[in-house]
Amino acid sequence: MTDAPARRHATIEDVARVAGVSRAAVSKVLRNAYGVSDAMRERVTAAMTELNYRPRIAARAMRGRTYTIGIELPDLTNHFFARIVKGATEALDGTPYQLIIAPAEAGSREGWRALEALLDRQVDGLIAVSPRVDDTRLESIATSVPMVMFGRHDISDRYDVVAGDDAAGARAAMQHLFGAGHTRVAHLTLHESDETEPFPHGVRLREYLAAMAAAGHGDDARVWRTDEGEAAAFEVVRRELRAGTPVTAVFAAHDELAFGALRAAAQAGVPLAVIGYDDVTMASHPALGLTTVHQPGEAMGARAVRMLLERFEGRAEPARETFEARLVVRTSTAPPRV
Repeated sequence: MTDAPARRHATIEDVARVAGVSRAAVSKVLRNAYGVSDAMRERVTAAMTELNYRPRIAARAMRGRTYTIGIELPDLTNHFFARIVKGATEALDGTPYQLIIAPAEAGSREGWRALEALLDRQVDGLIAVSPRVDDTRLESIATSVPMVMFGRHDISDRYDVVAGDDAAGARAAMQHLFGAGHTRVAHLTLHESDETEPFPHGVRLREYLAAMAAAGHGDDARVWRTDEGEAAAFEVVRRELRAGTPVTAVFAAHDELAFGALRAAAQAGVPLAVIGYDDVTMASHPALGLTTVHQPGEAMGARAVRMLLERFEGRAEPARETFEARLVVRTSTAPPRV
């Protein structure tokens, strides 16, 4: 019995022949180039569908493009990151580009290996979500591929930046708790959070400490550190409550940590006010009613993609956009019991 002959893959020339257009016209459609008419795009797309044509990545790379955009994510369990991806994906609709997701290695938010993997894949552009990578490495990456830094509060002439106004958001959270009558407020954040660094959690920690000091409560400042995720936060807060902490409110660095704090307080029967950050979908569930700081994740992800598309079209100057952080008050931040 002989093996069946290998099926020949359709080529760009085959598409051009079936569509009745030139090879250059097919190439323009694939690149989403300026000046392609709707009728031309429809003819070429129909021919591609008929022939089951898929441009080969290796060939694209040799011509200078792979039509892929990579996004590095520090944690796949954080629902806010899913909103970023949703916005990025929607912004790519109608373009020839595909999003490739690379999570940071387990147990680390550094993200360097994920960035390297995307570079090895020859992506045309990168979106890096708050990687804990030194500036020299980031600058080096940005010299070889367009990159948008997501979340980090630094400035570079090599890459673009999309960030939320973490300083204003953290101040709003603290002022809300002070306004509700809380003076003994703890900040629940990750182990690696450092107020001297340009990462979102570092900025939120810095503003928490500044707000406590400015309000005359500096001596009551408490920073509770945890691993990532709701379960880890639950254990940390449960331990503090069992130890008899005088804290009456918790400002959590993001909503997943806030959910853990809420669960610990409910289980212990302690009236603990909790405020989060990001405003993920679950925060609005009536059983939780989490007061939180809203960030427009979808809009931020879409803007990051558009920045890359602008780079592909020739923009050379670095761009930066900061999105408003807005406090959303729900039921989780009642005043302390007298």
